[in-house]
Amino acid sequence: MALKKSWTGNVEFGLDTDVTVVLEQLCHAFNQSPFYTYCGMSMRVVDGVIEAYVEMQKELIGNTAFRILHGGVAATILDSIGGITAMGELYKKATPEELPEISQKVSKLATIDIRVDYLAPGRGQYFVARAETLRLGRKGCTMRMTMENDEGKAIATAIASYVY
Repeated sequence: MALKKSWTGNVEFGLDTDVTVVLEQLCHAFNQSPFYTYCGMSMRVVDGVIEAYVEMQKELIGNTAFRILHGGVAATILDSIGGITAMGELYKKATPEELPEISQKVSKLATIDIRVDYLAPGRGQYFVARAETLRLGRKGCTMRMTMENDEGKAIATAIASYVY
């Protein structure tokens, strides 16, 4: 099955493109991923910031005795929110002349290192993750991510480096 090539490097710009539109387009591209769809994960823009969201489902349970979210799901959502937030930050800082170059960088963005710390058992009805930029350079960046449950309790945190 051939997938339509509409990954994150294909954000469309106009002369006065609002950054929120760019963030929405990035979220839309991520949300088309078969893996994210399968896991029930989604990206969305809330108050001008991208956040990752996933509802607890029986297929995502790692510890069946205690009905706890699998650590791999937490790591995946943290890595994903770090990457998409980095993409958004690159677009936010770009001048109109730099957009073609930035689009190329974004399409090549890849995780080169990640450390995940699990802070509490993954209990909750849903989980939300957000990221912040620690460093945004010419060839790569470092991001810090946090995932919370529906009660606002931090479940996991991560720091990752991305290259582009």
